[in-house]
Amino acid sequence: MIQKDITDLKIGVLGGGQLGRMMIQSAINYNLDISILDPDPHAPCAHLVENFQVGKLTDSNLVYEWGKQFDLITIEIENVSTEALKKLSSEGVSVFPQPEIIELIQDKRKQKEFYRSNNIPTANFVLTEGKDDVLKHIDRLPAVNKLGKEGYDGRGVQIIRDEGDLDKAFDKPGLLESLVDFEKELSVIVARNERGESKCFPVVELSFHPVHNLVEFLFAPAQVSSSIEEKAYQVAVDVIEKLDLIGLLAVEMFLTKDGQILVNEVAPRTHNSGHQTIEANLTSQFEQHIRAILNLPLGSTLATSPSAMVNLLGEDGFTGNAKYEGLKNCMAMEGVYVHLYGKKQTKPFRKMGHITILDSEIERLKEKAREIKQQLKVKA
Repeated sequence: MIQKDITDLKIGVLGGGQLGRMMIQSAINYNLDISILDPDPHAPCAHLVENFQVGKLTDSNLVYEWGKQFDLITIEIENVSTEALKKLSSEGVSVFPQPEIIELIQDKRKQKEFYRSNNIPTANFVLTEGKDDVLKHIDRLPAVNKLGKEGYDGRGVQIIRDEGDLDKAFDKPGLLESLVDFEKELSVIVARNERGESKCFPVVELSFHPVHNLVEFLFAPAQVSSSIEEKAYQVAVDVIEKLDLIGLLAVEMFLTKDGQILVNEVAPRTHNSGHQTIEANLTSQFEQHIRAILNLPLGSTLATSPSAMVNLLGEDGFTGNAKYEGLKNCMAMEGVYVHLYGKKQTKPFRKMGHITILDSEIERLKEKAREIKQQLKVKA
C-alpha cells in the first residue's frame, strides 16, 4: 500500500491516447505528477505532460527500465508488457490494475474461461486453434468468431452466420461463441480500491456501428427495469471482486430477450462507455479511476442528468488533416459538450473525439444525438 502523500507520488501511465488525455485532465485537479509512455510521438498526451517518452508498450526491457522511476503505474490500453509489470510489481512498484489481471484480459480465451470457472453468466463458447478447428463446429452456427489476442476496437471479431462464411474464420487461436439474441447491449463501469470499496456507475445502453463494431451512440441511464438494472450491478461487482481488480473495470453485457444478463467482454481501464460521466455524473470515470488506484474514497456516481454520447469517427473515404464539418452548429445546441482528442490526422473510423449531450427529456436527448450524428462529420 502506498504511504506517500498523493502529491508526492510519481505516477507512470502506459499509453498516451485519448483515455490518457482525459485522465490527465482529472489528475491536474489533484496536482498529480503524471508521466506517459507511448509509441506515437504525436499521441494526444504528448504535449500535456512534462515527462513524455516515446517507446513500444510491449517492449519488456523498455517498459521495465522506464517503470523503475515510479511509485505507481497504471494503463490506458491493455496491449502492454505484463512481463515487465510483474517484475516491477515484485520490486515494490504499485501496478494497478494488477499485471496478472491485465494478462488474463488480454486473451479473450482466458477471459471467457475465467467467466465459466467462476459462474459468471456469459454466452456458450468453444475454444478454437485455427480455421480448421472452426470448421469442425458447423453445428454451432450462427456464431461469433473472436481472436484470442490482438483484437481491439472492433477488430478481431466477426459473425459467421452459415457455412458460406466459414472461409472468413480466423486462422489463429480464438473462440467460437454462440450468437446471442439480445434485446439491448449494456455497459456498467465499476470501480474498486484496495480497501475493497466498490461503486458502479449507472447502467448505459450502447448502439454499435453495424460493420465496424465501434460504439456510435450511448444513452444513460439505460431504458431498462429496476430489476434488470440491479442484476447488471450485481454482475459487474461480482466480476471485479472475483478478479480482485484494483482500479476501474468496464463490463459490457447483453440483455437477452428473456431477461438474462450475460457478460460479453471487460476492459480493465477507463472506457468509451463512460465518457458521458465527465459532464453527467458527480464523479467522472477518470477521476474515479485515479481515486481507486490511489486507494482514496470512491466518489459518488450519481447522475445529475440523463445523457447521451456520440463518438466522432473519421468518415469513410477520408485520410489526412482533420476538418470538423458542422461543429459550430452542434455547439450552438443547448447541453452539448465537445471533446476533441488532439489527433491532427483522420482516417476512416478513427476515434477523433466525442460529444456529450445533457437533457432532462429522454426523447429530446435522442433527437439531439441523431441530429449531431447527421450534421457533424470528420473529413480531410
